[in-house]
Amino acid sequence: MLENVVVPLLPMTEAFELGVACEVFGFDRSDDGLPTYDFSLVAAVDEPIRTRFGYNIDVPHDLDALDHADLIVVTAGGTYTAEDTGYQCSTRPGAGADPLLEKLRAAVDRGAKVASLCTGAFVLGAAGLLDGRRCTTHWRHAALLAKTYPRATVDPDVLYVDEDPVFTSAGTAAGIDLCLHIVRKEQGSRVANGIARRMVVPPHRDGGQAQYVCVPLAPIPDSSLGPVLDWMTANLAVDLTVAVVAARAGMSPRTFARRFLAETGATPARWLNDQRVLAAQNLLENSDLSIDAIADRVGFHGGAALREHFVRLRCTTPQAYRRTFRTTVSAS
Repeated sequence: MLENVVVPLLPMTEAFELGVACEVFGFDRSDDGLPTYDFSLVAAVDEPIRTRFGYNIDVPHDLDALDHADLIVVTAGGTYTAEDTGYQCSTRPGAGADPLLEKLRAAVDRGAKVASLCTGAFVLGAAGLLDGRRCTTHWRHAALLAKTYPRATVDPDVLYVDEDPVFTSAGTAAGIDLCLHIVRKEQGSRVANGIARRMVVPPHRDGGQAQYVCVPLAPIPDSSLGPVLDWMTANLAVDLTVAVVAARAGMSPRTFARRFLAETGATPARWLNDQRVLAAQNLLENSDLSIDAIADRVGFHGGAALREHFVRLRCTTPQAYRRTFRTTVSAS
């Protein structure tokens, strides 16, 4: 169960990563039928919590709150500077954080989950929670993380790593990807997609669970192709050739393909197949349809094609994904 979420804050907290945790887990979206979380911020050390942008956050120093957390999210922050990189980065949280490290280890021992956003991975490393595990952090600090905690296997080329019960994300927006992944894993795609929709972000970006990312698919705010993308998403089972969709957009196929790539960062075929995988993913989680039936419904017209694209995007097979993420609620 994912009900109680606690974020311990260190001095020099990074506001964006903190905001990600607050937005995903601290916002009441019950009006959309989404779950609410018992969410709290606490000071990780007994001193004022100042952000890197110069303002203080008034939160209690109450590490006992971690004793009952289902999920502990460690955001970027800390008081140490990595001189050899030229970038401000917490390599070790300092002696004052020893009680936090003990609480993190105890949380994992009792079955809770811990997650780091960006350079919060250094805190998990200091707690010994990355030893023998694959992990990630912001690519600019990945080499330093590997040097500081040599027993960890640091992967700089991913959005996030799921080594349940220890989760780590890359920098900045990758924290959103990780938090939504945890929600999806614990509460299913309906909840994760609902939160993503309210946040106006993709429910996932190319990379998926611990998958290498070359060019992640980005959000498309105020896209001139927005209505066409919505129509494509609603008609996945149709044979959507470039010519068909270009005609819908009132453009020549060549102009449409060029505009599509400029606005989405992907070719029409790649984008369409990724949306079909997302739709298949939802059906795998929430229906009893066979793999072949799901493939037909989302437009792949055959289980083999679905498997090929699913493995490309999710690095696992549809059957394996269903075993891991299948919900107890079946589609009618």
